Amino acid sequence: MNPTRSLTRRGTAAALTVLLAAALGAAGAGASSAEPAAPQKQKIASAVLGSDHRITLTALRSADDGYAASVRLQVYTKTGGVWKETDRVTVGDVDGWFWYPLTGKGAVCQFSTAGTEPAPLTVSLLVTPSVGCSDPVHYLVKEGRVYAG
Repeated sequence: MNPTRSLTRRGTAAALTVLLAAALGAAGAGASSAEPAAPQKQKIASAVLGSDHRITLTALRSADDGYAASVRLQVYTKTGGVWKETDRVTVGDVDGWFWYPLTGKGAVCQFSTAGTEPAPLTVSLLVTPSVGCSDPVHYLVKEGRVYAG
């Protein structure tokens, strides 16, 4: 047997063993993570009604599908100088939107409301650039709560 070839084989085997151990260690390190990562989110619209109500639309990236997202509509009421969430609803289906169009330029096709009581609220969002905007969804915000319009 050629001594040089034997050393090369042993060196290769040792290198593969080290790589395998490193890969197994990295896999084990990821598996021991006790807490899942927080979902990625991005505020896409906000409005203040008078001095006591604030409405926000937030895109929430799906934990199961990186291309999917949900949209959360939240109502905050100012009490004692502090904004507190008083209601929230999901606009459309859970994970029923696409993350990239929803968080890109021109994502909000319509977000309109009025400072009346109850406050009418209309939301239309970009589905995709080729499909265009969603049909408008109508809500009423009354005393800090959201109702289907």
